[in-house]
Amino acid sequence: MCLAIPAKVISVDGTTARVTIEDVEYTASLLLLDDVKPGDFIMLHAGFAIEKVDPQEAAETLQLLLDMEKNLPN
Repeated sequence: MCLAIPAKVISVDGTTARVTIEDVEYTASLLLLDDVKPGDFIMLHAGFAIEKVDPQEAAETLQLLLDMEKNLPN
């Protein structure tokens, strides 16, 4: 299964960005998107920013993923 996870952009340097997901930082390629700036929310898949999303959608999606994780069998 492939999954994209919402991330907040904290800095941009050319075609890469530093993003955060639940206080963990990652590097994301911006080659597939235009006009990404700090404060934006993106969907991160396999190291690539594939879509910009609004903050509410990002929060709702992340909460759904966290809720799913809580329900996984041990």
